[in-house]
Amino acid sequence: MPPVRSAPGRRAPEFRRSSRRRLPEWIWWLVGIFLVLGLMLFVLHHNQREHFRPPVVDKGSEFEETHHEKVNFTEELLSSTSFARQLTDQMTLAKAYVVLAKEHGNLQLAWELSSQIRNCQRLLSEEAVSGKAITKEEAHPIITRLARLIYKAQDSHYDISTTIVTLKSLVNALEERAKAAVVQTAEFGQLAAESVPKNLHCLTVKLTEEWLQNPKHRGRSEEHRNSTRLVDNNLYHFAIFSDNVLATSVVVNSTVSNANHPQQLVFHVVTDRVHFGAMSTWFLINDFKGCTVEVRCIDEFTWLNAAASPLVRQLSEMETQGFYYGDSKNLEREIKFHNPKFVSLLNHLRFYIPQILPNLEKVVFLDDDVVVQKDLTQLFSIELHGNVIGAVETCLESFHRYHKYLNFSHPIISSKIDPHTCGWAFGMNIFDLIAWRKANATALYHYWQEQNADLLLWRTGTLPAGLLTFYGLMEPLDRRWHVLGLGYDVDIDDRLIESAAVVHYNGNMKPWLKLAIRRYKYIWERYVNFTHPYVRECLLH
Repeated sequence: MPPVRSAPGRRAPEFRRSSRRRLPEWIWWLVGIFLVLGLMLFVLHHNQREHFRPPVVDKGSEFEETHHEKVNFTEELLSSTSFARQLTDQMTLAKAYVVLAKEHGNLQLAWELSSQIRNCQRLLSEEAVSGKAITKEEAHPIITRLARLIYKAQDSHYDISTTIVTLKSLVNALEERAKAAVVQTAEFGQLAAESVPKNLHCLTVKLTEEWLQNPKHRGRSEEHRNSTRLVDNNLYHFAIFSDNVLATSVVVNSTVSNANHPQQLVFHVVTDRVHFGAMSTWFLINDFKGCTVEVRCIDEFTWLNAAASPLVRQLSEMETQGFYYGDSKNLEREIKFHNPKFVSLLNHLRFYIPQILPNLEKVVFLDDDVVVQKDLTQLFSIELHGNVIGAVETCLESFHRYHKYLNFSHPIISSKIDPHTCGWAFGMNIFDLIAWRKANATALYHYWQEQNADLLLWRTGTLPAGLLTFYGLMEPLDRRWHVLGLGYDVDIDDRLIESAAVVHYNGNMKPWLKLAIRRYKYIWERYVNFTHPYVRECLLH
């Protein structure tokens, strides 16, 4: 079969040119996306290079910036080559010359030095805050001006030797003034504690005047002295020895105010001749909830004489009178031990309670600077186990042991007394007078007073004598019966004060004085009869 011919003008299929094909649309989209991403990466990279490009600074300030952040101000001051050290040294020297310039009356130089010292201090404080080292340009002007002023001071003969001598004399003078101030403060404080405030003196004068003008008071006083209640051992007896009318009134008033049965309380008050009329009048014209108050004068005790009492005999000696009542020239001795109250007969009457109250078996002794907050009649039922005195111990701290109060270098003390025995406090004590008489404790007191005639065993006061007299004869009481320190300690726990049966203003800051601790004064003032006309007139005006 012959081959088929193609039409004229057309190529055979195998020799025909193939037609041009177009790319798919999705490929173009992909290429476009890659181009856009590439452009974005290029722009982002360019911006980052511009942002993190280090700034152009002069002379390597970038290095200096990094170095400043690592400056240690203490190391700068210790470095001998730093400008901070130079400024500090010059400032110290300039301060010395300020003192010298003032001493020599050169106030202009002192002012100029002080001005440059302030500039120096300001620059140093800026370095400490910023952490940057002081540069030469900053330090040079101040160093130059200080150097000129120091040279000017030296030119005025304020040389180093003069500086040392002057400063040494100033230090010595300040030390002497400080010592004198300490002694003066102690003297003024003691005088304030010993002196009688004008308002209390006013009250005593008005009461004494009424005693002298009203014979009925003296008659009533004699009647009270014959009361059988004074010797009734079924009642509760309290002894107070004081010459302070208002303080004694607070003790009595606070005791009866907190007693369950105040009519069963009997108070035996002993005072001196000067205050006897005032004390008697006060307790005659005021009622204290039906209790009995006996007021006696110490002059009535004729048995208390030089022959029977070593203390009375010692007080009659000129040397003892000079120590307590004369002008002491020795400032090294403790001022408080020259207080005549420490050796007054009223203060030592506590050692003669069996002689003063011969018919009684138990007595509670109260100082005139205490305030009673609980019923004290429970004290009379406490078992003393044959001991003479019940007291609260004070040896919670080591310095309140016997070695604090007594001279254990003396053989009489060291051979008979244990230095680590716990101390205790006077001010609120229960006495078993039967055990007292059995132990003959008053004779023991006389023995120790005679041994201490030269004041070598203890300096003065009643507590050392009491510690020796009742050594081995003391029964410890619960601490809450008697809280001390309201006359000197400003940090007593309020809860301890509230729980106390008796609070004691021992110390110089007595509640009736202006120097009393305000935090505790209200406790005492609660029992002052401010409604009484004499009290209003004397205390409020």
